[in-house]
Amino acid sequence: MLAVAVAALNEREPERLWPLLATALPGLCGGETLVYKLDDWNETEGTVGMPPGIAAELAGLGEEDLSLLRAGYPFAHHYAAGSDRAPLTARRAAGRVWSASPTAQLIGDVIDADHVLALPLPQSTTPITGCMIYRSGADFSDDHVRTAQQLQPLLAAVEQQRQLLIRWQRLAAPSPDGGSARAPAAECALTPRELTVLLLLTDALTAAAIGRRLGISDRTVHKHVEKIYRKLGTRDRISTVLRAQQLGLVPTP
Repeated sequence: MLAVAVAALNEREPERLWPLLATALPGLCGGETLVYKLDDWNETEGTVGMPPGIAAELAGLGEEDLSLLRAGYPFAHHYAAGSDRAPLTARRAAGRVWSASPTAQLIGDVIDADHVLALPLPQSTTPITGCMIYRSGADFSDDHVRTAQQLQPLLAAVEQQRQLLIRWQRLAAPSPDGGSARAPAAECALTPRELTVLLLLTDALTAAAIGRRLGISDRTVHKHVEKIYRKLGTRDRISTVLRAQQLGLVPTP
């Protein structure tokens, strides 16, 4: 889990974060592979992400079969019915009817799996997002489910990091004169996490608010801020924001 967190914090490209998770998560939870959805679990729309190993297997699926993966039976209805976001296996959610369901037959035929463990992002409401982990043989154990629950804060933090990196990329898009914030960021040696903290500093958030947003402690926030000060040659928030605006790291009002 620590290795995944470190790798995510050092990744500058947001589109690589969930593929990174897709490689690491199954083994941590007793699974063999997974699919993830960063938008709502429903059968009519939404993109499905997956590791390269099963992408070829699923590439030839028709719309009807793909809708089964999008819907994430039986989890979409289960999580939509309330605020509980605890990880859950398909068998525990649907009972014995799971094995005879079209979804169970599909994953058995396509990826040779018998069981599914839902791992939604905690506190997600609309849309309900997360991933579904698959395995063959025996169902996921209680220990696997507990491990999945321990992983939820990490997934939420990585998703928050992804969204902040996307925001930074938009701000760093080339200007009419051909400039970009990426070069100044590289020159200042700011890490991806320091860039996200810098963005939140420009929103005038307190250290406590930044910590809640990123799922880290106030003390960790202050350490990031101190490093930002040192790298930008500043001593307080106002001068730091002004300096970041001059460098093009954050937007100028």
